[in-house]
Amino acid sequence: MRLLAVWIINAASLFLVGNVISGIELGGFGSAMIAALVLGLVNTLIRPILVILTLPVTLLTLGLFIFIINALLFLFVGNLLEGFVVQGFGAALLGSILYSVISWILSSLLLRDRD
Repeated sequence: MRLLAVWIINAASLFLVGNVISGIELGGFGSAMIAALVLGLVNTLIRPILVILTLPVTLLTLGLFIFIINALLFLFVGNLLEGFVVQGFGAALLGSILYSVISWILSSLLLRDRD
């Protein structure tokens, strides 16, 4: 149940990012759901490999290269899917940062443990 809630929160975050940043376009909430699923899979399967391969560069840049990796993966998913369009690296960088921040805020507000 929690996985479904996180997926919906991520899709809502992506939908919001698509409405805020002009270089990111979504076909609708259904496209945001699919894009959030693919982003989650890419971040789970491909991102750890890229982080390990680029560890020396990441250490030299004091971790800032992670932003580049996130933007490239965001751009990759935008090029992969039809209903999710990312126009350029700048939009991908801003979109990936805003997507992460909004997802984090919504998840912490809506999914906190109620003891």
